[in-house]
Amino acid sequence: MARILIATTPAMGHISPLVPIAKALIGRGHDVRWYTATKYRTRVEASGAQFVGYSRARDFDDANIDEEFPGRARLRGLAQLKFDMKHVFIDAAPDQAADIREIVQSFPADVLMYDAAMIGGLLVHEQSGPPSLAVGVVPMLMSSVDTAPFGLGLQPSTNPFRRIRNRLLNWFVQNVAFRDVQVHWQAMRARLQMHPTGWWLNHVTRSTFYVQPSVPGFEYARSDLANNVEFVGMIPPEQSAGVTTPPFWDELDGSRPVVHVSQGTIANATPDLIAPTLEGLAGEDVLVVVSTGNRPIEQLKLGELPQNARIAPFLSYPDLLPKTSVMVTNGGYGGVQMALSYGVPLIVGGASEDKPEVAARVAWSGAGLNLKTGRPKPQAVRTAVRRVLDDPRYRTRARALASQYRSYDPIGRVIQIVESMASGASTDARRRSA
Repeated sequence: MARILIATTPAMGHISPLVPIAKALIGRGHDVRWYTATKYRTRVEASGAQFVGYSRARDFDDANIDEEFPGRARLRGLAQLKFDMKHVFIDAAPDQAADIREIVQSFPADVLMYDAAMIGGLLVHEQSGPPSLAVGVVPMLMSSVDTAPFGLGLQPSTNPFRRIRNRLLNWFVQNVAFRDVQVHWQAMRARLQMHPTGWWLNHVTRSTFYVQPSVPGFEYARSDLANNVEFVGMIPPEQSAGVTTPPFWDELDGSRPVVHVSQGTIANATPDLIAPTLEGLAGEDVLVVVSTGNRPIEQLKLGELPQNARIAPFLSYPDLLPKTSVMVTNGGYGGVQMALSYGVPLIVGGASEDKPEVAARVAWSGAGLNLKTGRPKPQAVRTAVRRVLDDPRYRTRARALASQYRSYDPIGRVIQIVESMASGASTDARRRSA
């Protein structure tokens, strides 16, 4: 039996991928404790893990992130991303690390597993903590000679001078566009008397091991990918218990295309994508199925719905996606990959957090379209939906990716890595055991 400490930032998309892993570890007899915010205590305890709450670290509700971090709401695009990097993630790291160090004093973990945004976990690992496994919850963050830097939403170039372009863009991002973030990162480390590092988003590769819950077909190729990084396929979310079938379910009978639209569980306070989708598709021969991400329907103030629209606070994706012809989404990493795992093509309109990067990958993969805005016009949505429905190449590519997702055993592979780490195996040995 091994002692496993999981540490996560308080956000659904950072916690959900680790729930089935925790359950599998516990099922194999390991002692699992989970450090996260109070909001997710019930979810953690339902997995069978022992909940450990934030003590020094800030305990906040991700559903109210704009209220929790004054000034964030008035920012958009790169400005908001930089704000989050500095104040939501980097600022939290020292107190997270202090909490984790205190936990391991009484619970000497054999492995520390954390989502890639839980920077406090990395700090503990660097300060002679347990072997660490970082789990990606957004597209790959680390810089590469083969890609533009994370945050710009740019696809890889096919130009013969692409590496020169990438080198210039990486320099520009690190020394100009995101220089204040890098300074913020180095200042945090200096306060902790830790040595400075290179580009801060490369921090994940300093973990003992790093797993990306995706497939190569949905991620830009990198010839310089670190040896401790591995794709494991999409980690399927736990099926929510007690989900009732909405009254309109019988209408999803294949008589007309189903267009599902969602703004995820965080960036859904205003219907920036839902409203134009409803308006744009009102006259189309499709059934528009809306999920509010568990936000009360009345809060969105949508008024009278078009005759071809149906809405529910929450919908079971394993039940809905096999019936879906195209998904309109703001680009949540987990939801996008789940749609692709069912072969559903996508239209992405997202502008916050990592969503421009997700949207760029959807377009690059050939499985959908990038609207390049979080607030599209109704006509733009209608044109995109018609294009994806009428051109079979998008669904063909989405189905090809679905086949790639099915070729992985994500939970089994993560368990194998964790158990080999707990036994003291080297990175090379873990790779040979794959």
